[in-house]
Amino acid sequence: MALKLFRTTGFSTLLMPGEERQSLHPGWLVAFASLWIGVACNAGLWRLLAAPGSFRAALATTALLAGGSGVILSLLGWRRTIRLAITVLVAGAALVACGLWVQALPIETLWQQRPRALLPPWPTFMDWQVPTLMLVLAVVPIVWVWNLPLRRLRGPEQLQANVTGALLGAVLFGVGLVLLP
Repeated sequence: MALKLFRTTGFSTLLMPGEERQSLHPGWLVAFASLWIGVACNAGLWRLLAAPGSFRAALATTALLAGGSGVILSLLGWRRTIRLAITVLVAGAALVACGLWVQALPIETLWQQRPRALLPPWPTFMDWQVPTLMLVLAVVPIVWVWNLPLRRLRGPEQLQANVTGALLGAVLFGVGLVLLP
């Protein structure tokens, strides 16, 4: 009877090489979430695109929201915090978009009103618009994010990806500031 010091389980790593290649880089997840917040959750964008001659303002609001959320998500883009950060930001952006859309508030309300005035009134949660908007703008992307396999990066690689994402988000935010009318 031979003494075995180490037992083998047949698994060499947690992730097989094929699984690691198929998983998404965290930087791409930050980019997708920022784009979702800047385009889909931007009620002001859709109102500005409907008005003639306001393409520059629409582009500015998209760049501001996507760039700002890109900076925040990049700074919180570590393996244990990225999904929670995306959940909070997407849910918050969807709530504000619902409030702006249901109350027919102009985009200037974002920086001129109290934050409490941006949320949809409680009776509208029983109507069909707010639950439908929340389902499309928040629930579907959040479920996708939590079920998505993410690539694990070593500490220095993750730091480099976070800093690069934050710088790109800051540049996009600056472009939005320049484009403001």
